[in-house]
Amino acid sequence: MDTLLKKIVLSILFVSLCCVTSIEAKTFKVASYNVENLFDLTRGGTEYAGYIPNTRYGWTRDIANIKYTNIAKVIKNMGADVVVLEEVESKRALIYLRNRLRNLDMDYPYLEIADSRATSVKCAVLSKFAIVGKKEIYVDNEAARNIFKITLDIDGNRFILFINHWKSKRGPESMRIAYAKALRKEIDKLKEYTDFILIGDFNSNYNEYKTFQNHRRLNDTNGITGINHILRTIKDSKMVNETILTKQASNTYLYNLWLEIGKNSRWSYIFHGVKASPDNIIVSKGLYDNRGISYIDNSFDKFISDYLFKGNAIYRWQRTQNGRGRHMGKGYSDHLPVFASFSTQPFHFKNDNILSDNITSLKLGKAKSPQGLLDLNSATREELISVNGIGPVLSARIIAGRPYKAIDDLLKVKGIGLKRLKNFRPYLEIAPCLNK
Repeated sequence: MDTLLKKIVLSILFVSLCCVTSIEAKTFKVASYNVENLFDLTRGGTEYAGYIPNTRYGWTRDIANIKYTNIAKVIKNMGADVVVLEEVESKRALIYLRNRLRNLDMDYPYLEIADSRATSVKCAVLSKFAIVGKKEIYVDNEAARNIFKITLDIDGNRFILFINHWKSKRGPESMRIAYAKALRKEIDKLKEYTDFILIGDFNSNYNEYKTFQNHRRLNDTNGITGINHILRTIKDSKMVNETILTKQASNTYLYNLWLEIGKNSRWSYIFHGVKASPDNIIVSKGLYDNRGISYIDNSFDKFISDYLFKGNAIYRWQRTQNGRGRHMGKGYSDHLPVFASFSTQPFHFKNDNILSDNITSLKLGKAKSPQGLLDLNSATREELISVNGIGPVLSARIIAGRPYKAIDDLLKVKGIGLKRLKNFRPYLEIAPCLNK
């Protein structure tokens, strides 16, 4: 082989290796999933009655295996690099889940659970990145679950997750404010450029300050909410947008990523036919700069797949007697997962024309076709829906089928034939180095 040919071959190998390395190091996905009571098969004394092993409720090894398999399937299909979980009973249960994921060729080498308090269910995390710090934040209520602070090492950068599972709405807002105050106290200790997110099941809508106003049973705080007022995701009675977030001098205000998608899509839970957004990812100012970890703009969404629904309802874990009886060995969870992507590269806005409420015309669904080509492997649900002929269900199927090596791979997606593909093709592309 002559010298020139060697140089060409080495150059191609170098470019290929750099491309692969940059993908692995540059972007990663973080998801939150309330798994609806993931219990182990050991009697520990804190179980809910329906999850005491081998009783009339039927929580047996065979039934538990179905539950673990179903939850693992959802996590596998999401493809997240870090998954925070709510309603996990024990480290034993967490290890069972990780082992089930390994059987599906999805490995999370690192795991932790907030188990210093003897609550029935707890917050936990599965991670492909090293966990270099953990702390349980005590909430001043004897029935409360601890907030779990996890620090990850992402290519030498520190990334903090505050994992939450606040009191349900069986209790008034004052009980959730206790969580918010404990969390706010911890946030105020951080430097302004710290890269952190608040994530999990807050049992509060992103705009709780509006939705709970007329519920006397909930509103025992004279209109003050934990998620909005204490965590400061609102300013002057309006939701904090990215402009307010980035122009402040500290971490006073935080930005809720539900604002990244259209109003009609802002839900991950359905209770008595009413859609709600208890599962939240809230980001800090430090994720919008040119150092450390950055948020990938417009990457937030909820994970949807056909199998997670039965009719118009979320296909939750099934038990007889309206959820109080025997386990049926069917279903998943009563929540849908939410996710967002992050990067070790500097932040940049995906769209130049940001509106006052921080939603582009594309997100509002005003566009009949996308503005520019959409990358088939990274386009958000809202961006895909902007293409004529792609609705919520089909966009979910497309996202679930990733990654794609060619546009023609869409023919493998249920509901897409040659005619539809011809209509979609002008709006789609495969970005370089993402077709691995």
